[in-house]
Amino acid sequence: MPPALRPRSEVIELVMGVIRQHGYEGASISELSRATGLGKSSLYHHFPEGKDDMVRAVLEHLGEYLEQNLFTPLRGAGTPKRRLDLMMQGLDAFYRHGHESCALAQLVLSNTRARFSRPLTAIFTDWIDAIARVLVDAGLSKALAKQRAEDAVLRIEGALVLSGGLGDAGVFARTLQQLPALLLAPATSRR
Repeated sequence: MPPALRPRSEVIELVMGVIRQHGYEGASISELSRATGLGKSSLYHHFPEGKDDMVRAVLEHLGEYLEQNLFTPLRGAGTPKRRLDLMMQGLDAFYRHGHESCALAQLVLSNTRARFSRPLTAIFTDWIDAIARVLVDAGLSKALAKQRAEDAVLRIEGALVLSGGLGDAGVFARTLQQLPALLLAPATSRR
């Protein structure tokens, strides 16, 4: 499809790919133009405030994706194990089996974190809350459920970083495979 005819959602996906790969600072307008196939003026037409506008669009798009593919399944019907498995499947697909970097991590670690703190905090909070609800449904106390949910997000994000650093997507795969059992372990047996 010619770049000028691409739907905005497709352009946002391409922008997110650049941010995933290069971070905010490395995502130059030239690089974004090349990746989207849009000239600089067309990029500014779609995103009048430049890169900040693009990042806000990416975070909104990412939040919608996570809501649909992770948070809604976590809040849905089924056993806690099944709901966690659905989240793991969604994560595995979204991060291409551990071969894709995390846009959230790139933005949290950038010098621009303060400008995007509200949507970043909302995404992480929603994710932790959705996991914690599953764990409460599994019989864990609210306090332990929240702690394990935070640990889960930490393990997932850490596995993405380590997979990228080692060039071994198996780290991410093992984390996703092991995580449901760790999260659902009885309170007395987990250390």
